Parts: sequence; structure tokens; C-alpha cells
Amino acid sequence: MSKVEKLADANAAVDHGVHTDPAALQELTDAASAEATEFGPDGAVDGYRAGRTLGLGVELRRQLKRRRTQLVLGLVALLPFVLVIAFEIGESNPNRRTGGFVDLATASAPNFVVLALFVSGTFLLPMIVALFFGDTIASEASWSSLKYLLAIPVPRHRVLRQKAIVSALLSAIALVLLPLVALLVGVVWYGAGDAISPTGDAVTFADSLLALGMAIVYIMIQLAWVAGLALLLSVLTDAPLGAVGGAVLVAIVSQILDQITALEDLRNYLPTHYSFAWIDVISTDIDWSNMASGALSSVLFGTVFGLLAARRFATKDITS
Repeated sequence: MSKVEKLADANAAVDHGVHTDPAALQELTDAASAEATEFGPDGAVDGYRAGRTLGLGVELRRQLKRRRTQLVLGLVALLPFVLVIAFEIGESNPNRRTGGFVDLATASAPNFVVLALFVSGTFLLPMIVALFFGDTIASEASWSSLKYLLAIPVPRHRVLRQKAIVSALLSAIALVLLPLVALLVGVVWYGAGDAISPTGDAVTFADSLLALGMAIVYIMIQLAWVAGLALLLSVLTDAPLGAVGGAVLVAIVSQILDQITALEDLRNYLPTHYSFAWIDVISTDIDWSNMASGALSSVLFGTVFGLLAARRFATKDITS
């Protein structure tokens, strides 16, 4: 027998003892056949439930622990105190029964809340909504964790839906926190008096609270277009800053165009044209037409952007 044949026999003996032992292979085969692997009607392994993946509570706690969420909520709660300090340092209008929103801010707590919503409605509130919705998917992609989240597996439509719901909850918390803190601060500094409108109408404190509640609900609905656009951009890009900045930029451009009177009736189709229609509730005779138009316009914009985001995310090649 040659050396080559002897070496082949030696290797065969080693392989037989380690890798190709018939008894070991038979034991593995028997063990695998004894395992009960059943599949449901949808082809998933028995016991897997898509509805149990990525629960709202889990995602909400996860987002609340993020530093950017804590900073945003902290900034919102701090804004009323900044406004009070500004009024204490500056000089307010001695006649607190007439004037604009700034002049009437110190007339009562409801007026102070109106000012807080008014000064933050141009940039801060749209930015907060854009941040929560624009960062939700793009941040996962930037961390290279989105592909692992989908491999759990969590269905794509569920990932998008759960994250959108949590973003809406966080936005609602911020939008309620601002007027709530402003109301408490206003009561302490300026008292619980009647709300005075720029037209001179006086609304009782109780009625003004109801009116402010309706105003907050309207602001949430009106910012739906920002939420939909930011979610769409979050799906289209892996850069959270690009998604958030893009939505804020569109809001700013829309506000600029709305100031150009030469556009006439075309301004009615801008998503920000009815941003401050909620001001109409601070009066004894409420005009609901502008609020209805603003709510309808924003819901339509938000629905279109949301459907585009869902369609794109369902077919997107996830590589990060």
C-alpha cells in the first residue's frame, strides 16, 4: 500500500470518528424528527403572533428614555417661564383691556396661554411634530438597527404604524404640556381672570378654558400635515436631520408664501394658511369656517403623505 493510500485511510478513520459517525448522524436525525414544528395558515411558525411584536408600551418607554425627547419636553415646559421673565424685565401695556396678543398677555392666565401658543405656533410647534415623526424611522436606519427590527420579525406595516402612533402620542404630550404649564404660570402671576380678545370681547375664565381646549385640539389636527410629511421624509432617507429639517423647511416656505398677497386665493391651498384659525375661539361669537377649512386641508395633506410613506416603506430595500 502506498503512502497516499495509507494517508487517505487515516483521514477516513478520523472523519469517521468525528464527522461521519453513522450512529451520531442517526441520533441527530431522530432528535430533529422528534421536534414538533408546526406552521400556521399564514406560513409562520406556530406560536408566532405579529400583533405581539413591538408593543406600544415598549416603543413609548424606549422613546421617552431618549435624550432628545426629554430635552424637547423640558424646553416646552420652560418656555412659559421664559415669557414671564421677558414681561417682568420689559414694560407691558398699562391698558390691559385693549391691544394685540402681546399687549393682552398679562391681562389674565388665559391670555397668557394664548400668547404662549401664538408665539410658538410659527416655528416651535411644527418643529416638535417634525422631530418626533421625522426621526422615528430614519434614526433606526442611521443606527443600522432597522433591518434587525424587521428580522425579529416585525411586519413592516406594523413597524411604521406603531412608530407613528408613538410619535403622535409624544407630539400630543408636548402640545398639551405647553398650555398646561402656561396656564399654571399665568394663574400664579396674572390671576384667573377673564380672557380678553383683541376685539375687546371678554370671555369668562371657565368658558376660556373650554375655548383653549378646542384650540389645542385644532392645533393637533392642523399639524397633521407636518406629521405626514415628516414621516414620509423619514422613510425616504436614512438621515434623521434631513427628514426633520425638510419638514420644517416646507413649513417655513409655506408661511412665507402665505404672506405674499399677490397670490390671492391660491394661499388658501397652502398647508399653513389656517395655522392660526384657532384664535377665533377666543371671542363671544365664534367663526368656525376657517377652523373647518384648516382641519380639512391638514387632514387631506396628512393622509396623502401618510399613504405615500406606507407605500414606500412597504417596498423599500432595507440595507441599514
